[in-house]
Amino acid sequence: MAPEALAALHALCFSTPRPWSAAEFAELLASAPCFLLTEPGGFLLGRVIADEAELLTLAVDPGARRQGKAARLMAQFAQAARARGAATAFLEVAAGNSPARALYAATGWQEAGRRKRYYHAPDGTTDDALVLVLTL
Repeated sequence: MAPEALAALHALCFSTPRPWSAAEFAELLASAPCFLLTEPGGFLLGRVIADEAELLTLAVDPGARRQGKAARLMAQFAQAARARGAATAFLEVAAGNSPARALYAATGWQEAGRRKRYYHAPDGTTDDALVLVLTL
């Protein structure tokens, strides 16, 4: 997927945190530690540095959800991170994002920390960020 397509799909999926721009995706994709996984209507961007992986973002078109796409991307992420030498993976998710939290819990991620009032919505409200960890 091109950076413009990634940004367009990301904008369909996120308002808080704000969606990423095509330029931000292009910069990440040009970075050697980053890797992109795709499904029709979805993508996952991750990176591995030393023995740690980070799931940077996961987006599935709202019209294509509940079809297993995110779960498949999560499984591919774990496999790709291990293949790149990662032993542990991290991600952060908004505490109020119940569907994402359920997906992550179902795929073995556990809470490792909380960043209070980390996310700021356009309406001025805030939400905590949960830091999750997965042993690969």
